[in-house]
Amino acid sequence: MDKDNCSSLTEFILLGISNNSDMKVVLFTMFLLVYVINLVGNVGMIALIRADPQLHTPMYFFLSNLSFCDLCYSTAVGPKMLADIFGKDKSIPFFGCALQFFISCTFVDSECILLAVMAFDRYQAISNPLLYTANMSSQLCTLLMAGVYLAGVADSLIHTTLTFHLCFCRSNEIDHFFCDIPPILILSCSDTQVNELAIFTIFGFIELSTISGVFVSYCYIILSVLKIRSAEGRFKAFSTCASHLTAVAIFQGTVLFMYFRPSSSYSLDQDKMSSLFYTLVIPMLNPLIYSLRNKDVKDALQRMKTKRCS
Repeated sequence: MDKDNCSSLTEFILLGISNNSDMKVVLFTMFLLVYVINLVGNVGMIALIRADPQLHTPMYFFLSNLSFCDLCYSTAVGPKMLADIFGKDKSIPFFGCALQFFISCTFVDSECILLAVMAFDRYQAISNPLLYTANMSSQLCTLLMAGVYLAGVADSLIHTTLTFHLCFCRSNEIDHFFCDIPPILILSCSDTQVNELAIFTIFGFIELSTISGVFVSYCYIILSVLKIRSAEGRFKAFSTCASHLTAVAIFQGTVLFMYFRPSSSYSLDQDKMSSLFYTLVIPMLNPLIYSLRNKDVKDALQRMKTKRCS
């Protein structure tokens, strides 16, 4: 594509979730509630883990980072989406769009890798309980998290650079509620094969390696649990993994559907619903999953309540 034929876009227009004016109040109320629960749940989880010394373990260190990732990518998308439901000006600056995509992509990728790291952590805790704190030292946990965020930034930087260096000589209206790759590629008059190949190879590699990591970790976890003689011990070991498996299944299932379904079945409406689920609903569900099914978190909340009442 001849660069001289490219228009110099300064902004995009986000068309939002729906054009149905009768649904605006319902959509705004529903997603405002979801975002508030998301905000309170994830900030509360981070604060609780930091405040309670008994939660200063590798498992809760990773869990607090999971809440941080949820908080970051949902906040990159949620407030702008809510403002656009009633707002007349739905524009977003070109560089603002690139920044929104970069932040959301960074923390979605980071969460994807972090879920695999958390599976490895559960394997260490169940297979070697006596050596758990030694094997999962604070230095190792910090290095693992640094690697998680570095991989997220690197992948996001590649996709952001490839996407926002395309030519946009058609409409500047993005039929979506945030800046995501598929609806932006539709607007481009450049050859987007490199972009599609990057999504398939790089993000595909991340998905394949992280899902494989989770699968292998849980194979070893099952073998370790089967060696436990008491039924109560086996149940306790499995119950510590239930929350993590639930989070993995919901998150990975949605992401795989979003980015790896056949192009022939692509639909913008499906894309919007899937995006809403992983950018707002999943970040709301994660703290609920880990708090409602986790005895340590419940006990920590009870201790905090007791301290405040005393």
